[in-house]
Amino acid sequence: MIATLHGKIQSRTDESIVVNIGGIGFRVRVPITTLANLGAVGSDVQLFTHLRVREDELSLYGFASDDELRLFETLMTVSGIGPKVAMNVISSASIDTLRVAIAQGNVDVLTAIPGIGKKTAQRLALELKGKVDVSGLGAVSELTAVDADVVDALINLGYSAAEAARAARSVPSTAKTIEDRVRVALQYLGG
Repeated sequence: MIATLHGKIQSRTDESIVVNIGGIGFRVRVPITTLANLGAVGSDVQLFTHLRVREDELSLYGFASDDELRLFETLMTVSGIGPKVAMNVISSASIDTLRVAIAQGNVDVLTAIPGIGKKTAQRLALELKGKVDVSGLGAVSELTAVDADVVDALINLGYSAAEAARAARSVPSTAKTIEDRVRVALQYLGG
């Protein structure tokens, strides 16, 4: 019904913005990643949106790209995943990282997302296998089992799933042991 919004940011909170379009303000819930990249109050914004109609509420969710919107809608097809959890998933890592983790069934990356337990992560991987398009990602390589151990170690050290996955992929194949791979990944993250 409302596919996109283009207007000026009227106000911001920690999880939403109000977009003013022709004197009408639309409250739009946005992922943290999108919110961080939006301009200040008064700047122009364009969002791809999903309108959720409930008996007692209309909720508008906005995304910086059509890919984010499609992944959000795909996540909500999984039983037990509503817009709040789907928004949390989208906010936790890059879209490419999430798509690769789901396609590979990488439960470790998925359980690192706040609010996603092991059973929910397994359900996401199982129900969305084959539904998440990873073709055309090119630069995003699949994580191996050793990389998953590196990602797990980095997440335990406090890094986000997206940072950990990006660092694990940056480790050259010459680093053989997990300790060496974690050390190189930490150097990558350190700058």
